[in-house]
Amino acid sequence: MARPGMKVIHVPDIDYRAVCPLFTDCLREVRAWSKAHPDHVPILIIFNLKQDQIEAPGAVPLLPFDAKAMDAVDAEIRSVFKDSELITPDRVQGKHRTLREAVLAGGWPTLKAARGKVMFAMDEPPAVTAVYRGARKSLEGRAAFINSEEAWPSAAYLTLNEPVELQARIRAAVKAGFIVRTRADADTWEARRNDTARQVAAFASGAQYVSTDYMRPDSRFGPYQARLPGGGVARPDPVGP
Repeated sequence: MARPGMKVIHVPDIDYRAVCPLFTDCLREVRAWSKAHPDHVPILIIFNLKQDQIEAPGAVPLLPFDAKAMDAVDAEIRSVFKDSELITPDRVQGKHRTLREAVLAGGWPTLKAARGKVMFAMDEPPAVTAVYRGARKSLEGRAAFINSEEAWPSAAYLTLNEPVELQARIRAAVKAGFIVRTRADADTWEARRNDTARQVAAFASGAQYVSTDYMRPDSRFGPYQARLPGGGVARPDPVGP
């Protein structure tokens, strides 16, 4: 933790026992696995920026993610991954005026071209992603995508974590060409109740990425587990064009 660089922490001062405390160490593990499995489907790494102060006695003051810190995030990503190993906003945007325009025109690489590559998405509210965008029209030069609204010039990736309530919106976004991440479960509720309703909705929505905290059951809660219908880690789009 005393070494220079970004740290990987779930909740500062409270939940900080990450497998790899340094961001770049985590990235090196991902890259090593990726190089050993060059045919893998594209890996999406979603991250949050911890800058909300912890209201606890003795908590360490958190530094804000200003423009300089945002540049440092990109620098650390690019210190580990070569540009050819990443799916970046520039790669998707190509010669289009905006990232959104490119996505609506089918600008994402094909699965064949995306195999073996990694992409990053900053999952933060507009006030934070605005700092990352700066004066850019979209995300020119940036290493990561951001959580956007469908109408934004930077729109390419969307976090829509409520697959039951947002089923129609997820399907429409995917059909339009956006990459969507949703959740099969959250905050232990599904695990405690062995409730698969949210999971079923998530997998049926067509979202390209579905997150879970329970790839394996947690013995503290019961048998709940999130598994892709049919098994495996990926499948063809269940919704279709």
